[in-house]
Amino acid sequence: MLRKQTYDELTEVLSEADLRGVRECAERMLADLGAERQVRERTVMVAYGGGKDSAYMLAFVRAVQLLIAREYGDTFTMRVVTMRHAGMPYAVMANVDRSYQALRLYDDPDCELLLVDGNEVNPFHVDRPQSPEVVERNRTDILMTGHRTFADGRPTFCNACNFSVAAAFGLAAAYDGGVDMIVTGDSPQEQRSYFLWICRLARRLGVRLPERGESGSVSFGSVLSVIDDIAAAYFADIHGTGAKTEIAERRVEARVPRRLSFFTIYTDTAYASGDHWELLTGYLRFVFDDTAFNFTESDCANPALMAHLRALRCERLYGQRYADGLAEYVEFAINLMRGKQIPEYLIQVMRDRYAGPDAPERMRQAMNAYALDTFGITEEQLVAMVYSPFAERGLGLADYLRVEHPALAAQQERIVAVLNGQRDPDVEESLRAISGLRTDQLRTLYTSTLRPRSGELTGGAMVDLILEGDPHKRTVLTRQDPNGPAVPELISGR
Repeated sequence: MLRKQTYDELTEVLSEADLRGVRECAERMLADLGAERQVRERTVMVAYGGGKDSAYMLAFVRAVQLLIAREYGDTFTMRVVTMRHAGMPYAVMANVDRSYQALRLYDDPDCELLLVDGNEVNPFHVDRPQSPEVVERNRTDILMTGHRTFADGRPTFCNACNFSVAAAFGLAAAYDGGVDMIVTGDSPQEQRSYFLWICRLARRLGVRLPERGESGSVSFGSVLSVIDDIAAAYFADIHGTGAKTEIAERRVEARVPRRLSFFTIYTDTAYASGDHWELLTGYLRFVFDDTAFNFTESDCANPALMAHLRALRCERLYGQRYADGLAEYVEFAINLMRGKQIPEYLIQVMRDRYAGPDAPERMRQAMNAYALDTFGITEEQLVAMVYSPFAERGLGLADYLRVEHPALAAQQERIVAVLNGQRDPDVEESLRAISGLRTDQLRTLYTSTLRPRSGELTGGAMVDLILEGDPHKRTVLTRQDPNGPAVPELISGR
């Protein structure tokens, strides 16, 4: 009865085109799973990150599951997986919970609802506390990467997170007997682009390429194994080759079932959120919360922190007003939103949030509070990131100390001695306070490369290899000196 009620409700909120897509998708999925009689033995995995697009995909696949049950008397088990990171506010978990309630997933024995926190897989519960280990891992990745890139948004927040997504896929796909199929909304062209990106990285890093089986196809496990090798190389570069624990914690699980296949719904439906507004905000009760909806993302607060860091960089490094740097990022991010075809009324929400004379100070306070509450990072430590003073053998250290910490400027020789391996407890404590990093981490930065201030991708640097070909970057004109001309600078973000 609950299934019938849910299916009937979905037929009311899905368009005729969507319902045709549901039927066509069901037929293709049954064929790929191995005929109707075996469907009950199959498990299909759907990733639900808590954003608007994945919410729609979840509803669509739920409709497929229920249609198969209506027509054949049985259906597949749907495993829904949410990967949580520290930048995912509670509002996202609440959106996930409301979607599960609306689709009656909690009440259906053929639905498995999982939450992946770092290397842990647990049943989803909206009030499950955030893992302190995941928070610390995210905090360290942000600081160590930010100090290599003048806190540029995309590498600082997204590089490590993307590896975490792959790891979560592997963990969830292998969990409790594994799954038979992963449903994606990516087109075959997008999937091929991801595969080629992985192969390009593997070649550049000198790690093995994905292996093809007897049929000539590449298994998901083989791809995950290569991503694991890439992740190991990346995190060894970021945290140092001696950081064995940090590298091991960030491994990507590749032991997924060999039977696992990918299935795309790209040809069956359209993702544009504006076309599914009633389904999202009415039926699923999806809320575009101020903490969760930020620029291109509807399930993450970090893009607002990226804007804050850009504003701090313009203020502290370039001598501009904080408000000018913030406005620069807002325009950049709105262009990204338009590129992703986000509805104009959601773009206007972003414009309104950052508009008005009080907005810069309000957002500054909000993001300082968010950084401190979520990651334990102070504004002083954010400022240290935008200077990136320790990398490249302390290339920017003198300027940073002179401007931001004049009391420490006289101790620069002692600081350099610490960075070169000497012990000096007083200096080490001061450095930890202003950076948020341990002495061994600062020493790793000291011997690491630093991206140019222009934002130009230097090609050989590990942090930039990940970003090659990434669409979330633009060249902006900015004044790096208050009295100088506007010069081009490559920035990235979400």
